Amino acid sequence: MADLKADLPPRLLRTPDAARFLGISLRTLEKHRTYGTGPIYRKIGGRVVYAVEDLQAWSAIGARKSTRDKDVGRVFPARRLTPAERGEH
Repeated sequence: MADLKADLPPRLLRTPDAARFLGISLRTLEKHRTYGTGPIYRKIGGRVVYAVEDLQAWSAIGARKSTRDKDVGRVFPARRLTPAERGEH
């Protein structure tokens, strides 16, 4: 059976809706964008929009089954990252 969603354009959300989708505050999402720690976004004209798929992928980085899970991704807080967190030595 063909995927009916395959022919549709990506669903784009503006910042307030993207924040609501993620369950975080609008300001936190804006900070993530400023520090480069958040989901991929697009600028269309003067508007910032997020694809639902990008929001899901970003939130999946922090997915884990247990507090003991090793080698899982980390969703950083909305702040400047240290050189070590950025992967610099």
